[in-house]
Formats: sequence, structure tokens, C-alpha cells
Amino acid sequence: MSKPVALIIDDEPDICALLTITLSRMDIDSRAVNDVASGIRALEKNHFDVCLTDMRLPDGTGLDVVEWLTKNKPDVPVAVITAHGNMETAVKALKLGAFDFVSKPVNLSMLRKLINTALKLEPVNAPESASRLPHGKLLGQSATMVRVREMIAKVARSQAPVHIRGESGTGKELVARSVHDSGPRAQAPFVAINCGAIPGELMESELFGHKKGSFTGAVEDKQGVIRSAEGGTLFLDEIADLPLHMQVKLLRVVQEKSIRPVGENHEIPVDVRIVSATHRNLAKLVEDGRFREDLYYRINFIELSVPPLRDRGNDVMLLTDFVLKRLATQMDKPKLTLDPEAIEVLRRYAFPGNVRELENILERAATLCNDQSIAESDLLLRSSDSSVIAADNLQDKLGDVERQAILDALAQTKHNKTKAAELLGMSFRQLRYRIKKLDIDT
Repeated sequence: MSKPVALIIDDEPDICALLTITLSRMDIDSRAVNDVASGIRALEKNHFDVCLTDMRLPDGTGLDVVEWLTKNKPDVPVAVITAHGNMETAVKALKLGAFDFVSKPVNLSMLRKLINTALKLEPVNAPESASRLPHGKLLGQSATMVRVREMIAKVARSQAPVHIRGESGTGKELVARSVHDSGPRAQAPFVAINCGAIPGELMESELFGHKKGSFTGAVEDKQGVIRSAEGGTLFLDEIADLPLHMQVKLLRVVQEKSIRPVGENHEIPVDVRIVSATHRNLAKLVEDGRFREDLYYRINFIELSVPPLRDRGNDVMLLTDFVLKRLATQMDKPKLTLDPEAIEVLRRYAFPGNVRELENILERAATLCNDQSIAESDLLLRSSDSSVIAADNLQDKLGDVERQAILDALAQTKHNKTKAAELLGMSFRQLRYRIKKLDIDT
């Protein structure tokens, strides 16, 4: 098997020599040229597995190389070498189609990781490998889901941050996993964390880790969530819930690719791809001053929208068949089916809770049905005149009572969630969960 070959485009002899030696030690052959025109001529006439280009060149910029490759040879991943702190240039390069970027002075360890990841990329037109996706693939034959899968295939070839937008229950984490499993990081960790489920006082330690003795209770070193995703993907669900002071720290991870654990004196390089998600309108939160504008633009290089179930047409029945087969296996039943009336009701239902609600409805119905056939009455859905069956009415009333009790407790404790939890006789985590579940604006 022949060695991989890299093209280096840089007009600084010392940088070219450093990169050539580093690649040689990785058993990668390389060729170095010193301007855009020479680089494009080399790319036209020869095969290269990866390209490294400086941003400032005598006859143009690295962006010219990125644009040419994106248009003419999209199979060749290109990484741009930028000046330290010049994140705006890196942003432009990633949006034009660069695989990744590296800042000067070049961290050779990070560079080697970048090159190894780039060499794992599959060709642009390679057939989709369904076995690498969760549950085989993202289910759905609607035009909207076809577009989602096409977008996943495109973004999987980049290391740029991805932001997934969609209503609650649409499957944003499944999409994030598909981005991870479709790309060169598939064999590395996929680490998911819900930003709204971590108490504020523990958030920095949870994400960045800490040194032993850095605060009361820090009895040993802790790696932190970000470092546990080293080489892989970090999925930040409900990123809109991240406090402003933590948004500043996350911005540094995106820009500098490094973290500083609590109590640590120096920064530690990290190699993670960041994928985030929320059901809220981040742009509106930026306008309201509740989300940092600079972080918004850094995590939103690529936006991937997940459609609500009501816009997916016959995908409802396709997903229903899939879930019923799974439930039948779990419940040790030969099969589970829907009678015609139940099918018609499901087709008309709007599914405000999306795919997650569909799964809950079917699981409840499978438990309630007398045999293997699920009737309309087993679904416990809103009827066509929008009235609500007694069970739903009761649930709504209980929710209203619980919501008011939580609001009263928060008011009495001046929105101190720890004291409010004590007042309500529940744990802090239970209170946070109920606040989120009941969509209480705190």
C-alpha cells in the first residue's frame, strides 16, 4: 500500500521544513510549494491525500486554495494555517469548505491529530454506510429527512462546529450521533451532556475538570466532560441554558482548542469537535443579551434543522411500524398492530412532542391494549374536536398545580433553587428536572 501524500503551501522555508519532517515521521510523503499558483498547478497534475496551506501567500491567500479545492477536488481535505488569534480568518476558511484550521505557532501534537483525522475521511461520493449510523440509519423517507441525511453527509467531512436546531423531541441527539458516526471520528468517543441539567456551581468542574485541592470537596483530579471526548465529538444539548460566564470559557475552547481545568496553571490542548443543539431561538437570545453573540457565530458555522414530525408526512407510519416492532420484542408479543381507526387518528394528530411523543403514545397504548391490536381508545389522544380525554385533563390539572407550587416556592426563596427544593421536599436535581419538564421560565 502506497504512502499518503500531502501538499504543503507556504512561503516560509522554516515552516515547510518543520511540516515536512513532522509528516515524514508519520510515514507521510510531502511536497512543498510557496505560492497559490504553484499549489494549484501541483493539485491539477498530482494526487494528494491532504493539503496544508498558509493563509498569507505571495500571490493570494489560503482561502483561494480552499475555494479551488472545494470546487475542483472536494475529496482532498485542506487545513489552513492561520496567525495566532486570527479567528475571523479561520471562520472564513471553514465556511468555504476547509476541513480544519491550525494556529501559529503550530502545535505539532494537534497537527498530527488533525492529519490523522483528515486521512480517515471517505470520498465525497462514497455510498452511505448505514451500519455506522444509530439504528442503521435516521428513519424517514420524507423530502425533509432526505435533506437532513444529505446535510449530515456534507458536514461529516468538516471539523467545523455544527448547531442543530429543532423542536423538543425531534431527535436532535440522534442527528448529532449520525454526524459523529458518519465522519472520521466515528471510532472515538461521542460524549453528550445536557447544559440545563448541571447545577451552576458545578458546571465549570463538570465541563473542564479540576485539580485535586482546587476547592472544598476536590479530593482528586477530575478529567471533565470535554477531555473525556478527546479525539471525538462533544454534544452540548440545550446550549441555550449555558450561563454567560461559562459561554466565555466555551468560546475559548472553540477558538484556541484548549481548556484550563479549575486549579490548573496552564492550558491543555484538546481535540474535540463541538456539536450543539437547542429547541430555543438562539438569535433571539443574542438580541436579548442572554447569549453571547461571538459564541453564537462560533458554534453556528453550520446550522442543521431537524423538521417537526407534523411536517414529515408518511414518516409517522414508518416510525410507528419501527416502534411497534421494537415494543413487541420487548413485551414478548408476536406482534403489535393498529386498527384502522387508530391509524387514522395518528395520521391526523399534530404531535407537539414530535418523535418522542409518538414513542410515548405507542408504549402507553401497547401496555393498555387487551391483545395485539391497538385501538383508538388505547392511544389516549385529543379527539377531532380538540377536547381532551379525562386522563389528559387530569394530567393538565396536576401540571398546573405543580407549576404553581414551584413558582410559589421560587418566589418565597427569591429564586434560590436550592432553598426552593428544600421547601418543596425534593432534591435540587429533581427541581431542575421539573422546571424543565413544565417549561417554567425562571
